[in-house]
Amino acid sequence: MNHFAESLSFFDDDDLMVIETAQGGGDRQRLRDRFTTCGPGSVPDYELLELILFRAIPRFDVKPLALALIDHFGDLNRVLSAAPALLAKVKGCGPTVISELKLIEATAHRMARAKVMHRCVISSWDAVIDYCHTVMAHRDTEQFRILFLDTKNTLIADEEQAKGTVDHVPVYPREVIKRALELNAASLILVHNHPSGDPTPSDSDINMTRQIETAAKALSITVHDHIIIGKSREVSFRDWGLLGNP
Repeated sequence: MNHFAESLSFFDDDDLMVIETAQGGGDRQRLRDRFTTCGPGSVPDYELLELILFRAIPRFDVKPLALALIDHFGDLNRVLSAAPALLAKVKGCGPTVISELKLIEATAHRMARAKVMHRCVISSWDAVIDYCHTVMAHRDTEQFRILFLDTKNTLIADEEQAKGTVDHVPVYPREVIKRALELNAASLILVHNHPSGDPTPSDSDINMTRQIETAAKALSITVHDHIIIGKSREVSFRDWGLLGNP
C-alpha cells in the first residue's frame, strides 16, 4: 500500500462520498495565505469551513461539502452546533468530519467560558452574554442553565440543569435551590434559549421564574436575572421589569 492509499484508509467512506475531485495544494495554500494575510473577515463562512475541513479530509476538494453544510444548516454557527446525528444526514459528512466539527465547537465554548469563570459578572456582563450566545443560541432544543455567583458576584459555577424539546424545558425550583445550597451560592442568573429565535418570554417562563425567585428569597439567595437567548438577541427579565414577585 502506498503512502497516499494509507492516508485514505484513516477516513470513513462516507467522508469521501461527495469528495471526488482532488484539490491542488496550491488552492489550499492560497486560501490559507489569504486567511493569514487578510484575517478572518476576508473569507466567507463556507471558506472558513473549508479551512476546518482541510484537517479532516486531506488532499481532496472540500468545497462541495462545505457548501452543502452551509446550505443545509444556514450558517457556520449552525453547522458547528448541529447535533452529530443531523450532521451525518449531509452526504459526505462522516465520523471524521463530525469529530473535527465538534472539536472546533468545544474549543469555542471553552474559550468563551474562560472569559467569564471566576470573574465578577457585573464587570464582565458583555462576556457573559457572549458566552451564553456561543453555547446556546444555535441549539435546536431548549436548554436551561444556571450561573451560580458568590457574595462578590463572582461566577463560581455554570451548569446545565435541564434539556427539553423545541419549545419546552422542564425546570424544578426545588432542584435549582438545592444545587445553589450545595455550591454555597449567594445569587443566581437563570439562562435558557428559545430555538425559535424569538427570545420573548412566555407565560410559563415568567411563572417559572417567579417560583424560583420565591424559593430563593426564602433562603436569602438572590435571582439577579433571567436571560432568554434568541438567535441574534437576548431578553433580560430585569431590563423588562419581570423580576420581583407582584
